[in-house]
Amino acid sequence: MFQSAFNMTKENAEHLEAIQDIRQMMKKSTRFLSLSGLSGVFAGIFALCGAVVAYLYLNSIYHSLVRGEEGALNRNEIYINFILIAAVVLALSISTAYFFSNRKAKKNGQTLFDHTAIRVLINLAIPLVAGGVFCIALLYHGAIVYIAPAMLLFYGLALINASKYTYDDIRYFGICEIILGLINAFNLGNGLLYWAFGFGVLHIVYGATMWYKYERKG
Repeated sequence: MFQSAFNMTKENAEHLEAIQDIRQMMKKSTRFLSLSGLSGVFAGIFALCGAVVAYLYLNSIYHSLVRGEEGALNRNEIYINFILIAAVVLALSISTAYFFSNRKAKKNGQTLFDHTAIRVLINLAIPLVAGGVFCIALLYHGAIVYIAPAMLLFYGLALINASKYTYDDIRYFGICEIILGLINAFNLGNGLLYWAFGFGVLHIVYGATMWYKYERKG
């Protein structure tokens, strides 16, 4: 009798283990799990560096105006320089995201650009492209102060949209970006500070948390 009960308990444990294995396999097949937390850390560092460069550039323009130098307030030149700073930050962030995520995928014996990665990219791209076009429209109409909160809001929406096919933690990261963007919308004079916190500090905190939870043991 005791032997029979022991065998049933053992069989139940084996069945539960098999079910858990199946669930893990299903999760891996439907979710992109090669996203590296280190890419978030580096993206945050690049964003903070970009914010510092932008601040120093604005400071130099201010001092030039104080000295009465003509041509210091060339709006087109200022816009182009800010776009270049943002483009460099974006390029560096994408490069490191590819490097660390590809390395993680190889360690796990996976392919980086599988069907789940494509789903993440599509769901991430739709709000980002819409937000990018909207920010260009704001720039075109001279509504510069609304660009930083708009970037934070659309980026948060993009993260939430993509979180359906990757780690759930990204949804909470997106919510934090949206909240920060809404706060910035009511405090328009400090757009660069909010931008630095949202794309810099929050990225570093999120990336470090992701690395600690999912990659540290590996």
